Amino acid sequence: MYCPFCRNPDSRVVDSRMADDGSAIRRRRQCPECGRRFTTVETTSLSVIKRSGVGEPFSRSKVINGVRKACQGRPVTEDDLAMLAQEVEETIRASGAAEIDAHEVGLAILSPLQKLDEVAYLRFASVYQAFESLEDFETAISILRHEAEVEAKAAKGQGSEKSPL
Repeated sequence: MYCPFCRNPDSRVVDSRMADDGSAIRRRRQCPECGRRFTTVETTSLSVIKRSGVGEPFSRSKVINGVRKACQGRPVTEDDLAMLAQEVEETIRASGAAEIDAHEVGLAILSPLQKLDEVAYLRFASVYQAFESLEDFETAISILRHEAEVEAKAAKGQGSEKSPL
């Protein structure tokens, strides 16, 4: 790492700390030549490959903006959107890939959005999955209803179990 003050090609790490919810490392460095200190931030790069083949850095704000449109008029806060974007980024980074297809980002959005708001999920899925007919909506709604029934039965089963003690 070059010193930004004297351009010496060496520096010594004085302190390291996690930053940005653990997605970056902030390092305090000192130049052995001039003695001045400076800060660096290290992050892993994650590129999204668009349909055109062009790559661009992953952006939580793009995820938020895309989902915000689906959430218009719904009881979803900016904090909810920020948490969703963080969950999406964590899911994508967990794959371990340095490059990910834009389609995969959309798939990573669907599950947390479904948990957040089912109406917003249907809106997003209808555009993202290119619903072409009422049957597409009916199928998606049927799947949501089935999943809700399964969850309700599972919750009932857990709550009605008697303790062996």
